[in-house]
Amino acid sequence: MQHIDKGEYSFSTCWNIRKHPVGEDMIREIADLGFRRVELNYNVTKEMLTTIEPMIERGEIGISSVHNTFPHDPDPDYGTDSILLGFEDEVKRKRAIELLVESAEYAQRYGGEAVVVHPGEVPFPEDISKDLGKIYNEEGPDSPKYRSKWAELMERREALSSGYVEKIIASLDEVCNRAAAKGLDVRFGIETRSRPQQIPTLAEAKTIITALKGAPVGIWYDTGHAIMMDRMGLYDSVGEMQGLMDDIVGVHIHETLGLSDHWCPYVHSKDMNFYDAYLPMIRRAQVKVYELKSACKAEEIHESHDLLMKKLGVTE
Repeated sequence: MQHIDKGEYSFSTCWNIRKHPVGEDMIREIADLGFRRVELNYNVTKEMLTTIEPMIERGEIGISSVHNTFPHDPDPDYGTDSILLGFEDEVKRKRAIELLVESAEYAQRYGGEAVVVHPGEVPFPEDISKDLGKIYNEEGPDSPKYRSKWAELMERREALSSGYVEKIIASLDEVCNRAAAKGLDVRFGIETRSRPQQIPTLAEAKTIITALKGAPVGIWYDTGHAIMMDRMGLYDSVGEMQGLMDDIVGVHIHETLGLSDHWCPYVHSKDMNFYDAYLPMIRRAQVKVYELKSACKAEEIHESHDLLMKKLGVTE
């Protein structure tokens, strides 16, 4: 099949990690789709790496990036939905810093260019994003109930976010200093997130990146998450994206239907124009990674990639 080779595009192991207890099997299935590179996500275990590392060494697969915390850490304090680099508890914050430096060491060892980072969040006593999602789906974002709940979120977020952002800046500064001391040549991409209490908004991302000017820190623009946050009301995912064009490290490519993410662009939404707004960021990104859910079938992935290439003017 002429469209099998996906060139510089990478593919996240989040697609099939639940299916394969053995790392090599997981990577082979991705390579069979025509991807020469993969992003190793935060669920990849040290045990899985025992069969993946020989593949990397033999040149059978390239690694574009790893997703912090890498390899997998079962402690929820260092999981994907955590305060992480913004912990006020210094012991926890120092541990988060150490783990991120370790992720960068793995990326460098495997020839990767970047580490995807979830910087942190404004903690809430309850899962407010779940409540908001439920109201969004049942009554819509313009309903009084949604607006009232959203106001509650924003009041706490605005009161507390700057303190967490300051901690995140300090943590990333330390991470970059340690990485430089170790001679690591990888960039850190702070990712746009899927829950409105999570950091960063696009404005917060700009604040963090500006504060660390000269450091290897930029934005990891997850298109599907940005679409979701736009729909929920957190920021303008296209308008504000323009101001971050020079700060782009990488992108996660996937589309969001309603508030459900990780679908194949164009194919699942059946909308041939909507996702075009994000093409400039995909074009500019150093690392381009598909981050799809297991429900996406091989033929849908091929079709979506072909459509994306045509849109970007990269045709065979």
